[in-house]
Amino acid sequence: MATSGIVICSVEDQRKHRPSRLLSGLKSRKDKPNVQSQPLDKNLRLIRTIRVQMQISEAMDECTRQKMMMLSPGRTRVQIDIPQIVLGLLNFTFKSDFSNEKSYMQWKNRQASILEELLCFSPNLVAHDHLTIKRSLAMIRNAKEWDFMSSSGKAEVISVIKQAALTLSSLPGRFDLQSETYYWTSAYHLNIRLYEKLLLGVFDVLDESQLIEEADEFLMLLKLTWSTLGITQKMHDAIYMWVLFQQFVGTDEALLLEYATVELQELISAKVDDENVRLYMNSLLCSIHCNAVEIKLSLVDAVFYSLSIWCESKLQDYHLHFSQQHSHLKRVMSLVSAVGVLNFGDGGHMKLRRFNLNTDAAKILESYVKRSIEAAYRRVASNIDHLSEVEKKHPLGVLANELRLIAERELNVFYPELCKWCPNSGMIAAMMLHQIYWERLRPFLDGVSSLSEDVKAVLPAADLLDQVVTQLYNTGNGENCEDLHHYPIGEVAKPIILDWVIAQHERILEWTGRAFDLEKWEPLSSQQRQAASIVEVFRIIEETVDQLFGFRLPMDITHLQALLSVVFHTLDAYLLKLLDQIVEKNYLYPSAPPLTRYKETTIPVLKKKFLECMPLDDNVYDKLNTLTIPKLCVRMNTLKYIQKQIDILEDGIRKSWALIRQSIDKTCAREQRLGTSTCNEQIDELFCTTFDIIRDNAANAISKICDFTGAKAVFWDLRHAFLFCLYCGSVEASRLDGVLTRIDTVLGHVCSYIDDSLRDAVVLSICRASLEGFAWVLLDGGPSRAFCDSDIVLIEDDLSALKEFFVADGEGLPRSVVEQEAKFPEEILNLYSLQTETIIQKLMAASEQISLGLDSHDHNYMRLNNAHTFVRVLCHKKDREASKFLKRQYQLPMSSEYEDTPSTDPTSQSPLRSDLSKRSMSDLAKRSTSDLAKRSTSFRWNNTHSTFTSFKKKLQEATSEFRNVAW
Repeated sequence: MATSGIVICSVEDQRKHRPSRLLSGLKSRKDKPNVQSQPLDKNLRLIRTIRVQMQISEAMDECTRQKMMMLSPGRTRVQIDIPQIVLGLLNFTFKSDFSNEKSYMQWKNRQASILEELLCFSPNLVAHDHLTIKRSLAMIRNAKEWDFMSSSGKAEVISVIKQAALTLSSLPGRFDLQSETYYWTSAYHLNIRLYEKLLLGVFDVLDESQLIEEADEFLMLLKLTWSTLGITQKMHDAIYMWVLFQQFVGTDEALLLEYATVELQELISAKVDDENVRLYMNSLLCSIHCNAVEIKLSLVDAVFYSLSIWCESKLQDYHLHFSQQHSHLKRVMSLVSAVGVLNFGDGGHMKLRRFNLNTDAAKILESYVKRSIEAAYRRVASNIDHLSEVEKKHPLGVLANELRLIAERELNVFYPELCKWCPNSGMIAAMMLHQIYWERLRPFLDGVSSLSEDVKAVLPAADLLDQVVTQLYNTGNGENCEDLHHYPIGEVAKPIILDWVIAQHERILEWTGRAFDLEKWEPLSSQQRQAASIVEVFRIIEETVDQLFGFRLPMDITHLQALLSVVFHTLDAYLLKLLDQIVEKNYLYPSAPPLTRYKETTIPVLKKKFLECMPLDDNVYDKLNTLTIPKLCVRMNTLKYIQKQIDILEDGIRKSWALIRQSIDKTCAREQRLGTSTCNEQIDELFCTTFDIIRDNAANAISKICDFTGAKAVFWDLRHAFLFCLYCGSVEASRLDGVLTRIDTVLGHVCSYIDDSLRDAVVLSICRASLEGFAWVLLDGGPSRAFCDSDIVLIEDDLSALKEFFVADGEGLPRSVVEQEAKFPEEILNLYSLQTETIIQKLMAASEQISLGLDSHDHNYMRLNNAHTFVRVLCHKKDREASKFLKRQYQLPMSSEYEDTPSTDPTSQSPLRSDLSKRSMSDLAKRSTSDLAKRSTSFRWNNTHSTFTSFKKKLQEATSEFRNVAW
């Protein structure tokens, strides 16, 4: 810099040029700024940056500046070389200039080494001068001799070296270049190293992966050294590109590789040098080693060859070098495409061949792919046994997983870049990986006979590998996989998976039966109101489903059918067992008492007839007693839980099946020649058939149990308080209030146990049964019930109270629903309000319907225009004309001949009958069990040996006698 006209100031000079802040503040704004100080300040800042970047202390920097100013002959431009600089520093620098002796010794030895490198190895130096310089440098290195030598002695030693250096410096340049010196070519190796060290200053000392902000200015300043070091523009580009590249290798900063690639492009596209410069550049020989052979090349060629060798070493195992830094592959490909790859000619000569998009690049990349896959496999194979022990898995399963990772990286990371140069790179990698694993898998498949732990580990891993390899293969070959034979995983797995599902079928059915038999029908908790057994059943089913799909093996529709069969039969068996515990509804209803006519007795009867009971079957009786309202609620909650869980189960199976649907669709298309839509339709139909039946069965079971619950509560649990005691003897003395209290207690139990979604349905069932029971009292109340006109008013009030009870001020059932259910009891009460003659006329009209055959099969009690209804209203009517009519036409006995209530023996809670029913009710039709279940009614005729036809005949004969008689 001293010889180039740039001012170099000492620290003291810098302080002199720095104006005080006070004077700066007093300057007028109109004053012109000091233009001359700007370049000086800029240079000083830049030089300070260089000092920091080169990690030179401020003291050493000041010392060196002072010595250099003593060496510099003023501001005139003169040629100066490195030996002159070194000798000048040795002459003016002393031990006292350093903070410690060690630093001084290092500095002094470094200067001696530089002189030795420049002078002692020069072929133009005569032997005598060579020995003289050697001795002189030895004296400089010797601390005891040099440090205690007098100034004149030191000057003499330096003078001897200087004389030899001047002799060499005076020699002309070899290529007649401007500013060329002898040391350009004789010391080019040192010059290049020095320049390389200077270029390293552009990297931040605190973060070597980053360039300093002043990098461009730094490089401009370094151009001042070109004439001394013999640097040309092309040499600068090559060395700077090499420095950037080396820094990338050391720091792994991708941006540096991009900078290096840009420099390389500029170097390649630079204009051709003139002949002298070209000869000079070619004379700067460097040595590189390739295949254990040392080769001499020019500087630029050496950089190119070195870059090419490095790139090839990375690309030949890109799985190792670029797995973590994926983006580096693209940059390295750009770099090697620019610099070229090594190519050995026929004579064994190396040359760089640059990439093109034709076959050359494809062939080169193919070799990279093959070598990288082979290297990656060797690394995996060498560690398989260790990984197998650590993971406790079969070695083939571990190997398949590792090869799959290689294939996935090839597919997702490397292929998108490699395909630009070699479209078939994915297919080549896939075929290699496929063949590597097949050679080890084939013997294993031959020995597969059951779904063992080894099979569970190997087959899924092999199938996943096959899928990824196929996907990789298709990248270069479309959808045509004729050249890639899939592993026969499906063929091997199909029978053993089917055997496993069948074995699970038997196990689950057995487990389900055991769980059901142990069920106590108690809710799990206040939040989980279903039975514990159904939770266990679904846990077993879901566990089986998870295990099956957890195998991750290829399956077809046969396996799906087998799985859904397990689900269906398991839940269907549970539903059948649950329904088998429910008693038929007709067992709940008491038989209708015998028909009597109201007649108050005037002569005390010594002995009244009792209403006898026919005992129920013990099994039915035990079931009815165990089917309490809370346990019925838990059963309905359990059925509701099935409905909810079946949706979740179906959705889970569908999603799991969708994961393997792609392979199933391909199988359909390839083997059955069916479209994907056809396969999907078959699968959808299979799902719907299986789960819809379970849903329907569960819904029907809920409806049946719900209906049973209402009838059970009223006609079994409350039959004594409701059916046998309500209005018994006297309406006024036995009103509905006591019954409503009992019903309210039942509803309290229901609300405590039933699922919220089922509550309204169960309450409606109890409401319907309560109104049926109310109608039963009015029509089938037996000898103890007889109603006068004033009683009907009270009964109407009770019916209104019963309706309001279930409406519950708008908090219960909808009023419209309750009104609809109460329609029949209201119409019965309307009949009681009619005149007896009117009812008899209705009975006559109904008998005509029977005679015409229009009522032969109409047993619907909801029809008021029914002879049975009219007869029973007349039997319960506290009216002389009605009693007279019944005695005259049907010879019905008086109600006072019987006890008011039936026996309450708990072992005989069964349909009622009496001797009278055998005698006088022989004309009443027999109702079938199926009719009872369909109508859910309590209005039944007793079972007798007579037929409905005989009753019709009897009724027709009786009514014909009084059809024209006035009452």
